[in-house]
Formats: sequence, C-alpha cells, structure tokens
Amino acid sequence: MKPPAGPALTTAMVVLTLTTGVIEAVSFLVLGPVFTAVQTGNLLLLGFAVAGEGGLSPAASATSLGGFTAGAVLGARFESGLDLRGRHWFGLALLTEAALLAAAGAVGWHTSGSGTHPAGPDLTVTVLVAAAMGMRNVTTLRARVPDFTTTVATRSLTALLAPLGADTRIAAGAKRQSRRLATVGAMFTGGLLGALLLRAGVRPAVLLLAVAAAVAATAACQEAVRRRPAG
Repeated sequence: MKPPAGPALTTAMVVLTLTTGVIEAVSFLVLGPVFTAVQTGNLLLLGFAVAGEGGLSPAASATSLGGFTAGAVLGARFESGLDLRGRHWFGLALLTEAALLAAAGAVGWHTSGSGTHPAGPDLTVTVLVAAAMGMRNVTTLRARVPDFTTTVATRSLTALLAPLGADTRIAAGAKRQSRRLATVGAMFTGGLLGALLLRAGVRPAVLLLAVAAAVAATAACQEAVRRRPAG
C-alpha cells in the first residue's frame, strides 16, 4: 500500500535527500572517488576509468554499479511482494535500507579510505551502500512524490529555474517550487555537512551509522503517522 500523502511524507523525502548528500560525501571523498546513489555520475566515472584517464580505478565504480543493481532488483521484488499481499511496504523498505547502511558502517569502522585504489573493506562498504541506494530509488519511485527522487536533483533544479525563462510547459506554483527548492537545498546541505564533518575528523563509519539511524527514524515516523487514527 502506498504511503499516505501529506506533510509527513514530504518531510521524509527531504530527510532522505539530505542523507544522500552525506552518503555521497563519504562515497566520493573516502571510498572512491565513486558515487553510490547518483549512478549518472558513477557511470561517467566508470567510463573515465575504463578509458584509463584521471587515475581512476574501475573497481570502485563497477562495484557500486553492481551493488546498486542488486539493491534495485531485490528491492523491487521485496516491495512489490509486500504490495501484492496488501501490506504497507514503505516503512519496511526504509528499515531494510537502514540495515544495509548500518552494515556498511560496521564493516567500514576501521576504513580510512584508500583513494583511487580501493581495498577489500572499502569495496564491501561501497557495495552495501550502493545496494541501499538502489533499494531507496525503488522506494521513492513507488512513493511517487512529485519533485522528490531523493537521489537526483538535476530535474528539480531545472524545473525550479524554468519560470525564470517563462516556460509554458513546466508546471510552476508556490507548492511545486517549494518542493523543488527543498530538494536542491537538502542535497547541497547534505553534501556540505558530510564534507565538513569528514574534514573535522568524524569517522566515515560514524556518518554511515548516523544516516542509518536517520533513515530508521524516518521509517518509524511514517509508521506512526500511518497508524494514527484519522482526525
């Protein structure tokens, strides 16, 4: 069953978008350079690495792509199965994602990052985080909240800027524009926060565990809202 629309779901999407920025700070600055949520960027890095340019290792990007693929496929099967049985899948999907992120944090507790030549533990963390992000993409696509994909901000940024060009085909309005602004702002804020915390010496595993806790809390809040009596 689809999660109920409303402020709680919108807030959940903002939180998930912000955590994407934190996750990609860890992925790009510590584990890679690699992206685990933004697979558009990851595919480009993989192409550069295969071409032998930029001193990039294809291992990290290929591992991320593999993990993301597994997460998306298994997430679709898991959530669709729950849906067909008439069960509420949104909260359970977020809890599964949180478990994968927590596992990544546990594996990466002693990981300091190995730059362009990732070692086994780094690749394990990468595949777990990417699998979580693959599942998240399925979850948010199924939720169908306009202007919130939680892992990509390009379309939201384009739609946010469209009224400046007096575009007549892209819907505007204060509500839509506020959602688009929230998407772009949350993604930037998450990336900035993650980078600043890493520079301050916070361990990457701590950030992943914090994100896992935030996702689990989001799931709990959604479940509480769903169970709350109408009125």
